[in-house]
Amino acid sequence: MDIILIPGLWLTASSWDDVLPALREAGHTPHPLTMPGVGVANSDARLSDWVDAVVDEIDRIDGPVVLVGHSGGGNVAWGAAERRADRVSRVVFVDTTPPPPRADISEFPVVDGVIPFPGWDFFDAEDVADLDDATRRRTAPLTASVPAKVPTDGLALEGTERHRVPVTMLMGSMDEATFREVVQKWGAFAAEFAAIEHAEVVRIDTGHWPQFSAPSRLARRIIDAVG
Repeated sequence: MDIILIPGLWLTASSWDDVLPALREAGHTPHPLTMPGVGVANSDARLSDWVDAVVDEIDRIDGPVVLVGHSGGGNVAWGAAERRADRVSRVVFVDTTPPPPRADISEFPVVDGVIPFPGWDFFDAEDVADLDDATRRRTAPLTASVPAKVPTDGLALEGTERHRVPVTMLMGSMDEATFREVVQKWGAFAAEFAAIEHAEVVRIDTGHWPQFSAPSRLARRIIDAVG
């Protein structure tokens, strides 16, 4: 299976490096992406450009694909799934949830026209608890700035074709029962999740960056999801 790997904010294709060998050994063909404008000074790239880049990658591949989106990359994957639902056999969300129409990723300080990586200490303790000092030192230099508009752009979702694409959510700390209870408090996110015809939630017992803290485990769960 061709698996398109979409990084979250501040990450490039290299963030998937430790996941790739297991995917290949299982017989899959991974396609790790770097999103437009990442690491580019004063880039005017928008979230729609990121979705376009994934759609273009789908169109370059013959046959069905699986989309894997980490964190904010999940928004990108979901936008692409809406536009190419006939080509996407599954969307795998890594520690994030399918977003409703017009949802954004988040807001971060803009510095010199871009959003630089804020450093590991910026994030909640639970999200980075499994990133030891050595991993933080190794991975921080792999990060790059994000175009200023991308995190706050609302996701354009027109139609409902995405809802028939099977979904697997690989959640760091929530199992399926917990997620289904918690999501009911999330307004439009609850409605979006409820509209998906086939969805499963798998707890992977990691922080927010399993591609760094537990790449073998993440790869195994992606392989399981692909089937």
